[in-house]
Formats: sequence, C-alpha cells, structure tokens
Amino acid sequence: MQEERKKHWENVYTQKQPTEVSWYQTNPGKSLELIALTGVDRSGQIIDIGGGASVLVDQLLDQVHEHLTVLDISAKAIEYAKERLGDRAEKVNWIVSDITEFKPSVVYDLWHDRAVFHFLTDTGDRRKYVDVMSKALHAGSHVIISAFSLEGPAKCSGLDVERYDADKMAREFGDSFELVKALDEAHITPWKAEQKFIYCYFRKSKKEISENERN
Repeated sequence: MQEERKKHWENVYTQKQPTEVSWYQTNPGKSLELIALTGVDRSGQIIDIGGGASVLVDQLLDQVHEHLTVLDISAKAIEYAKERLGDRAEKVNWIVSDITEFKPSVVYDLWHDRAVFHFLTDTGDRRKYVDVMSKALHAGSHVIISAFSLEGPAKCSGLDVERYDADKMAREFGDSFELVKALDEAHITPWKAEQKFIYCYFRKSKKEISENERN
C-alpha cells in the first residue's frame, strides 16, 4: 500500500508542475489564520504534513519561524520547494516519508496537514496516522487538518477520498484531541473549479487513550 502511494505521488509531481495540481494555493490564507490563532511563537516546532510543494513554508519563513519541518511522500515535490526557496531551503528540515511510517524524532508544537488525511481511505492507515501524530505531539500541542468537506469531491488525483465534517474528524482523532475551531473554504483550483474543504483546529489534551479504548 505504501509503495503504491509513493509511486502515485512521484508520478504526479514528475508529470505536473506544482501549479498544475488541483489543490495548489497561491495564498494558504486559512492555514495561516489558524496557525496565528494557535499562538505558536517563532521558536516553536512546526511540521507541515504533505507540504512538499506548498508555499506555506515560504510564508512561515517570511514570518521568521525558526524550526520548520516539511514532510512529503514525494521526493520530487520537495525538490520543487527547495528549488523555489533557493538558499532559504537550508533553514527547513525536509523529510521524505509516508506519514503512516513516519517515526518522529522531535516533539512538535504544531502539526499542519492540508489534503493528506482525506486520501487515507483505509481505517488501519488512519489509525496509524493518528498514532504517529499522537507520538509527535505533547499535551497542549496544536493540530490543523484540512480535508475535503462532505460537499467536496469524492475523488482527487484519480484516487478515492474520505470526506469530513468537524464531528466526523473529531471521532477519528478521539478524546485526546479537543476541537477548538472549524472553518469552511471554497477552494478554487488553477482551472477555476470549486472544491469544498473543511479546516479543523484541535488541541492535544492531557488525556491519552489506548488502542484498546479506541477500538
């Protein structure tokens, strides 16, 4: 499964420029709004999941955030970002990994994911994602997840997706994550089609749940 995912996304970014994929944003406004709401300061540890070719990292560098990590399954997507950033790419920690196999060596203050989680249509993969995320965060850490809303497309990049509202997303994450805020977005693709997204901001609480409790 992981090898198939990696092959798919390497093919996408080999065949297309970042500006040619449907989820491309020139301005990640909702993400920046929610990141500002968290109050994470410039010295906080921030990780962007699936942010390989996204310009969010550019904006966070402009805001002088000091500890930025970008994880993507596609080495090609990360290569695009490094080329775009030039010398500034050296200020970012780049990780090529499938998120379900990621073994974090840093505890993060903020976890951001726009348009990765909704591609995990297998229940087991979603549990792996949440387990990885839980291990990567401390009590009080912030999570911003953006996915297709219930009114969003059922497929993207030729793949089935799982669509969400705030309640459904909260059930996936369990009791150790508290929903703080949810925002809707009508994303306009590079070819002017509309895609409905939801952004959910969670805070990790002190209560942890075991695998048995989650089941």
